[in-house]
Amino acid sequence: MNLSPIVSEFETEEQAADYDRWFRAKVQESIDDPRPSIPHDQVMAEMEAIIAEAEAKHRKSA
Repeated sequence: MNLSPIVSEFETEEQAADYDRWFRAKVQESIDDPRPSIPHDQVMAEMEAIIAEAEAKHRKSA
């Protein structure tokens, strides 16, 4: 059965179910990971630094 594109990004219920299983497994994998969590603000600061560096490199080469 095809799913409505208004309701789902998947073409079939099977695809939606496959994605749901994959997603739930990834979430559980993260929950089970014994490494310490990284605070959101730290991750965002690190990503902003990476983006700023990439933008600076791009400006130099342009």
